[in-house]
Amino acid sequence: MSTTHEPRNRPPVEDVAGDVATTSDTHEGRAVDDPVVGPASPDADGGRREPPGVFDWMTGRRPPAPIPPAPGTDRWSVVRLLAVVGAVVGLAVALGATDLLIVIVVIIAMVMLHELGHFATAKWSKMLVTQYFVGFGPTLWSVRRGETEYGVKAIPAGGFVKIPGMTNLEEVDPAIEERTYRQQPFHKRIIVTSAGSAMHFLIALVLAWVALVAFGSPSSHGVEIGGFVHWQGHQENAAQQAGLRPGDVIVSANGHAVTAPTQLSNLIKSSADHPVHLVVDRKGKNVDLTVVPALGRTDQTTGAEVLGPGKGAHGIIGVNEQQPFAPVGPLPAIGSSFSLVGHITAATVAGLGHVFSPHGLSSLYNDVTSSKAANQAAQSGNRPSSIVGATSVATQALQLGVYYLLLVLIALNIVIGIINMLPMLPLDGGHVAIAVYERIRTRRGQRYYVADVTKLLPVVYAFVAVLALIVVSSVYLDIAHPIHLH
Repeated sequence: MSTTHEPRNRPPVEDVAGDVATTSDTHEGRAVDDPVVGPASPDADGGRREPPGVFDWMTGRRPPAPIPPAPGTDRWSVVRLLAVVGAVVGLAVALGATDLLIVIVVIIAMVMLHELGHFATAKWSKMLVTQYFVGFGPTLWSVRRGETEYGVKAIPAGGFVKIPGMTNLEEVDPAIEERTYRQQPFHKRIIVTSAGSAMHFLIALVLAWVALVAFGSPSSHGVEIGGFVHWQGHQENAAQQAGLRPGDVIVSANGHAVTAPTQLSNLIKSSADHPVHLVVDRKGKNVDLTVVPALGRTDQTTGAEVLGPGKGAHGIIGVNEQQPFAPVGPLPAIGSSFSLVGHITAATVAGLGHVFSPHGLSSLYNDVTSSKAANQAAQSGNRPSSIVGATSVATQALQLGVYYLLLVLIALNIVIGIINMLPMLPLDGGHVAIAVYERIRTRRGQRYYVADVTKLLPVVYAFVAVLALIVVSSVYLDIAHPIHLH
């Protein structure tokens, strides 16, 4: 018994500039694709586009796409993967770069969670997902589960998910056209393309919650003693002689409340050989102490404190200062997490606006061409940073403590999430912009509007060129003039 179909005319296909392209013929009520324009489009109500290709008139279905065997599933591929992983770990340990290795693994995991957002929503939308891979380049190992190939490639510079038909320019086997991205309704395309950036903001919220619950919220009241600096030839430094202990929080100095580390350090520097009266919070109890800063200076090469007069000598007491934290419960941390992520997001948007502005591009040019300007930008941290710089800063943060690594990762997730949604191909935001544009141009009751992506290519090339220039310049600066956390 054959299946009948209501006749449906194929919509006219227009380009981004608004020109009307030719309309294909129809056959038995189904649209036959024009070889120039591409596949037919969904109706204005968001219905599915009619796919081209062979149609089985007995069953009313098209045959499924042939699934080629996945390479790299043999036993030797597993051995090869383990050998590469073992060699990388061994090299990192031998070079004393375990912190760097941890950061790289964390960043790769972060990227793969981004791809997991695309993967999960595409599967939910019944789109065809052919690959989910970690890395790029030659395949070290892969395995096929159902219609998707999972694997690891040789260059651990990120990862990818392959969903056929992301644009009308892509050639796709007619047998799988029905399940491509471009054949899906508007809401499914928006969900899939936005899922990667949504994952980054979700990761940022989770990391913020973990940081607040595990370490607390930074407090502006007082300065905590993190540890002591050894003075050569002395059994105790000035802070130890005064009775300070690690974990003490200095809440006032000479009768003035301490609200910032610079406030205390400036007072110490200007009080060499003069007593400074301190009030410290020691496990909830106030303790009065008096410290007498010694005259000395910090060696710029070794970072050690050297006693005695000399160029740049000032008062020193031999402590490592850090910001104190106030405990936060799991439930209050939820609201605080949104507040922290919102604050960083606002700062990130402002920063990105500066980077892409004429003044920002001019500053980047000055940093690349002037060592003095580059050093000043590195000291202030007020410049764009590449993945090289982000990895370096995250490694330094891990050496300072897990809390500071979490802060860097929160900021990094937000930056990637925002950049990825810029409305320009090849970023996810470009696919979102095209889907929204098509939806806006499609009026109720009329045929679906399909944007001609080829009209966007000159703008895409210009955007990619500017982005590549910023990335290459940032990589150079991150290598030649790296940013150091203070």
